[in-house]
Amino acid sequence: MNQLKDIPIVSAAPAVRSGEKYRTAQGFSAIKDGIKTPAREAAGAAGAAEAADRAGLYGKPRWLKAPIPQGQGYDFVRRTVREHALATVCEEARCPNIGECWNAGTATIMVMGAVCTRACRFCAVDTGNPHGWLDPQEPRHVAESVELMRLNYVVLTSVDRDDLPDGGAAHYAACVRAIKQRRPGTAVEALTPDFGGVLPDVETVVASGLDVFAQNIETVRRLTHPVRDPRAGYEQTLAVLAHAKRYRPTVLTKSSLMLGLGESDAEIAECMHDLRVAGVDILTLGQYLRPTINHLKVERYVTPADFERYRLWGLARGFRECVAGPLVRSSYRAERALAGNNVGLPPATTTAAVST
Repeated sequence: MNQLKDIPIVSAAPAVRSGEKYRTAQGFSAIKDGIKTPAREAAGAAGAAEAADRAGLYGKPRWLKAPIPQGQGYDFVRRTVREHALATVCEEARCPNIGECWNAGTATIMVMGAVCTRACRFCAVDTGNPHGWLDPQEPRHVAESVELMRLNYVVLTSVDRDDLPDGGAAHYAACVRAIKQRRPGTAVEALTPDFGGVLPDVETVVASGLDVFAQNIETVRRLTHPVRDPRAGYEQTLAVLAHAKRYRPTVLTKSSLMLGLGESDAEIAECMHDLRVAGVDILTLGQYLRPTINHLKVERYVTPADFERYRLWGLARGFRECVAGPLVRSSYRAERALAGNNVGLPPATTTAAVST
C-alpha cells in the first residue's frame, strides 16, 4: 500500500464498464446496463465508427437535445433518493427528462432493487439473479420519501423479479399501501412487470389501492422479439392489462410504445387497436434512444410532426389521452396525463392528419 506522509493511500476500485459482470452489495452477480458486450472485430471502418458513436449520439436531431439536469428541485430530489437508499428508473434507465421531472418535485421510484432478472435489448437496467433478495424495510422507506417530498402523484415501477414466487407482487402491493397510509391523498401509479402472466399476482397489485395500473407493451407485435426478453410477450402484456381492467374497472390502465425500432405505421395502428381492445385508457409514445453500444440500434428518428400525427390516431381510437413526443417516457408528466393537452407539450409546427 502506498503512503503519503504516513497516511495510507487506498486505490479506488475500478469502475464497472457497460456489459461487464460485477458483484452487487447483496452478494449476487449482475451485468452492468443489462446486455453483455458482444465479441466484435478489433478493426474495420464500421466497427470503429460504431465504437466512436457509442450511444447513437452522432447525427441526433435537434429536437432530441435534453438540458443538463440541474436546479434546486433536482438537487432536493436527488438528495432525498440518496438518503433513503431508493433506486429510481429516472437514473437506472437514463431517462432524458430527469432534470425536468425532478425539478418539478416528482420521481419515479423503482422498488425491489436495481437488478432485473430479464435482459431486454432496449433497456439499460442491470440484469442478474437476486436469488430472492428483497429489502423488507423498502415499503416504509418509500412511503417516508413520498411524504417527505410532499408528492401529490407518484409513479412506482420495478425491475422484473422472476426469482420470486409471485414476481414480487406482494412486496409491490405493500409499497402502495404504505404510501396510501401515510399520504391518503397521493395518487399512485404502478408501472409493473408482467408477473409472468400470472393473473392472481396482477390482482394482488391492482387491489392494493393504486389509482393507475401500467404495463408497457414497448413495441409492436413483430418486433417484440428480439426487442424484449424471451420471457416477455406481446399477448402476455395485453392479457395482463385486460385482466387489470376487468378485475377493477374503475382503475385507469396505461401502456407505452417506443418508436424508432423499425416499426411501420400499419403496425403502430394495429398496436393501438389491440391496446384499446384490452381496455387501455392512456397510451404514451416516445422515441427509442440507444443507451449503450451493446443495445439495439436506432432505426429512425421520429419527427415531432409524426408524433403529433400518431397522437391524433390514438385519440381517434378512443384513448382518454395519448401522450406523444420525442422525449416522452411512460411516466413523463404522469400527473398531467388526463389534462387533455398532451401534458402541456407544445404542438408540432405542421398539421397532423388523422388516418389509418
